[in-house]
Amino acid sequence: MEQKNTNTVAVTIDGRKYDIPAGTTILDACEGLGLDLPTLCYLKDMTASASCGVCVVEVKGAKSLLRSCVTSCAEGMEITTASPRVVAARRLTVELMLANHPKDCLSCVRNGACELQSMAERLGIRTVRFPPTRKTARQDVSSPSILRDDDKCILCGRCVSVCREVQTVSAIDFAGRGIKTRVAPFMDRGLASSVCTNCGQCSLVCPVGAIVERDDTEAVRAAIGEAGRTVVVQTAPAVRASLGDALGLPPGTLVTGKMTAALRRLGFDKVFDTQFAADLTIMEEGTELLKRMKGSAPLPMITSCSPGWISFIETFYPSLLPHLSTCKSPQQMFGAVAKTWFAEKAGIDPERMTVVSIMPCTAKKYEAKRPEMDGAWEYWRKKGKEVSVAPFADVDYALTVRELARMIKEVGLDIAKLPEEEFDDPLGESTGAATIFGTTGGVMEAALRTVAEIVTGKPLEKLEFEALRGLEGIKSASVDLSGTKVNVAVGHSLKNARILLDQIAAGKSPYAFIEVMTCPGGCIGGGGNAIRIDKGKRAARQSAIYLEDASMPVRKSHENQAVKALYDRFLIEPLGELSHELLHTTYAAKVV
Repeated sequence: MEQKNTNTVAVTIDGRKYDIPAGTTILDACEGLGLDLPTLCYLKDMTASASCGVCVVEVKGAKSLLRSCVTSCAEGMEITTASPRVVAARRLTVELMLANHPKDCLSCVRNGACELQSMAERLGIRTVRFPPTRKTARQDVSSPSILRDDDKCILCGRCVSVCREVQTVSAIDFAGRGIKTRVAPFMDRGLASSVCTNCGQCSLVCPVGAIVERDDTEAVRAAIGEAGRTVVVQTAPAVRASLGDALGLPPGTLVTGKMTAALRRLGFDKVFDTQFAADLTIMEEGTELLKRMKGSAPLPMITSCSPGWISFIETFYPSLLPHLSTCKSPQQMFGAVAKTWFAEKAGIDPERMTVVSIMPCTAKKYEAKRPEMDGAWEYWRKKGKEVSVAPFADVDYALTVRELARMIKEVGLDIAKLPEEEFDDPLGESTGAATIFGTTGGVMEAALRTVAEIVTGKPLEKLEFEALRGLEGIKSASVDLSGTKVNVAVGHSLKNARILLDQIAAGKSPYAFIEVMTCPGGCIGGGGNAIRIDKGKRAARQSAIYLEDASMPVRKSHENQAVKALYDRFLIEPLGELSHELLHTTYAAKVV
């Protein structure tokens, strides 16, 4: 007698028999068979909330329809995925959502990319039979990074799940009951008064336009059109690998030169590269690490490039702030250098210069508006130049990848057909080390390429630190620096940052240097990228970043000739007096 495999269950799906691994949900089983069940609240790798009810199926013997995302396949189950009863239930559910949803699709930022809109089309809904049952809600416009519109919220819970499970922040949750149910920060305060880190992961997973980035494109257009104003733009390392799929190209398509061409056609006076400042960051941060290793400050030293992470440690672990590098992020270093050294070199009044950043990150909007990010104003004030009484920011506007993609579409540019163009000098020169800042592990690897050569006085035989690559949550390595073993770690997503910080707080951290990135995958998974991101897209973008690094003629930050010239002619030396004034800062506990 043939013995049955106890690791599988026999089920019938739409009249066909299958052996399905035990414990598999009906939804996952159908996906594995190439059957696409409709969903709105479901997020892969997240705890299923089953809140929307769109994924229902009919199971023989069950009195009611079952939600496939939380129902496991059982031996002998007979499942029907699209019976008349199932289709009618799905249509009714979506109709009820539409009844309470604003009818501003044509002017909504998610028009054409809205999952509710797509679901209504998929189910063939042409009329809505029900009146609205919810009262109009106020919008939350308190955050400098993220806007919330409860009127558009369909209560799917995706934002709640990613904030709680991926970031362990729990800035938002369900509140109220019945028709008064809503998603809100604690005590219904605005996001700006909550523990929100501005990471924007909620905006990546929102299926509608209930959570979106604050749009600064109109202000940037106005600056470009203002007579007598010089508008320069910088582009973050990850953007070259993520802008393409926001414009319809395959995920991971490198668009470095075409992106540069597009920005010139949008009217920017100078197109620079944040990677110049990433190389500059390595010079400052690497020198700081070596100084700390001699006993000048606590170890481990933790990187400070990611503003969502900075907000997290300020809010949840303020006692560990002394472990944070004092370096500003590359975005802010660039702004300070652009409005001082470059402005003076080019004969531009810094108050008539607008610095725009293109970032894969919503938290960069928050960072640009932090009051301590005014190094250029302070520099000119100390030099005796007549400047405004109110400090001007080093970076005026940070646009997300999504905002840039919309600007490109609006003027009809086909990025695939644009020529390859180079960045402008001198703030456009960079190395492969700066390129890999765009992915988790990249800052650490870039720093080690420079620190190892400074300490040993010898060129590295191999520049790739493979142990620090990949998408594992926490990665570690031990590096030999002239006989001294230095343990380093890399963590991405705030959930993993919390693990590393708890080790430090308990006095059990074995590391001397730690890199933390706010978002899964680092900047390639940033909250300002194209929506509907997954592990496959992150992996494709990461591969593109490493491909560009490998193709660059110079791959170590300390060999960037433009950065060398900046020190020779202006900054003098890393961690010098002027470097501290422009490129470093301090952080304090955040009270919410």
